Amino acid sequence: MSNPRDVPFETTHLIRDACLCLHVQRAARTLSRLFDEALRPVGLTSGQFSLLNALNRPAPPSIAPVAQLLAMDRTTLTAALKPLERDGLVAVARDPDDRRNRLLRLTDKGRGVLASAVPIWRDLHGAIEEGLPALDPDALRGALRGLSRPTPTGTIQG
Repeated sequence: MSNPRDVPFETTHLIRDACLCLHVQRAARTLSRLFDEALRPVGLTSGQFSLLNALNRPAPPSIAPVAQLLAMDRTTLTAALKPLERDGLVAVARDPDDRRNRLLRLTDKGRGVLASAVPIWRDLHGAIEEGLPALDPDALRGALRGLSRPTPTGTIQG
């Protein structure tokens, strides 16, 4: 007799085939690997590229809006900044208007590395979009943006 807590194998297949979370995670991992490999010559990972890009603003942002943009908690963002700061790509300074906040800015070296990475990103991104002939990339981006904005109750905004 089977344990009443056993999950039928058919359920495993259902989740494998239908789970949006699983499919988005798999796609994200695949894309991350592709971009990591492409960006290796400029010394960045895909995550570091996204972070440098998020800091490319007219005025240095504080941690909170960058964390929100990248869907990271502040602690994870702070950890991700450390190697970029160590390598001289990012500078972190106290906000003169609010000493509790830290402002993040690209250094000249960081801007140079980002400028070198953008053509790599543009070429690979274009190739990936061209490889999706049956899928409208703008519709996919819109759907993913909708999935990335959960409400305080945890439901997804449409």
